[in-house]
Amino acid sequence: MVITGASAGIGLATARLFCAANWRVINLSRRPCPLADVDHLGCDLSDPSARQIAVKQLARRFDAPCRLVLIHNAAMLHKDNASSTEADVLRQILEVNLVAVNALNRRLIPSMAPGSAIAYLGSTLSTKAVPGTYSYVLSKHAIIGMMRATCQDLAGTGIHTVCVCPGFTDTEMLKVHVPVEARQAVAAMSAFGRLIQPREIAECLLWAAREPCLNGAVLHAGLGQMAHY
Repeated sequence: MVITGASAGIGLATARLFCAANWRVINLSRRPCPLADVDHLGCDLSDPSARQIAVKQLARRFDAPCRLVLIHNAAMLHKDNASSTEADVLRQILEVNLVAVNALNRRLIPSMAPGSAIAYLGSTLSTKAVPGTYSYVLSKHAIIGMMRATCQDLAGTGIHTVCVCPGFTDTEMLKVHVPVEARQAVAAMSAFGRLIQPREIAECLLWAAREPCLNGAVLHAGLGQMAHY
């Protein structure tokens, strides 16, 4: 299994779960994955040159097609809006959230045998928007389109695709962007009145990787977000 961003949060929980299920796990991220069983490739996914070197190194590890699960987990979120986002800021977000995804697909799909899977990490913001998350919303809407396009292009190969869209999950990203005093209110937005744990999303990803009947599916893993009128 190849995953991006397994140094913390959902990525780390996913790497741990796949290791426990006896998968060989390779991680690409700037910070190393703390799990001893994970093979780490250091890479700043926002840097095209560094990414190209890392992806080439990764591709060389697969000398013949094999059953491979590729999980696009890494993502960046900036607080920005439609009226003031600079092109360079948008470009940096898209490099990590979309262009790096494409680069990994292009290099690794030829190494995927039937039974392989590509899982994309979306968000509740893949299908809606909130103020102040312009570039993130844009990229997470696009990730569903990329998953669906991949599904169509890989028809007949035996490789399936899926997009898992987590709700509010107890990760470093949430802690950075949601103040402590607001977290209980955020947790209360789910029908269970709590934040999702990273392991819960990891379990969704492990299940989705094993189920080709989910090909092209968008899975909402949000604990049932409450509707307010």
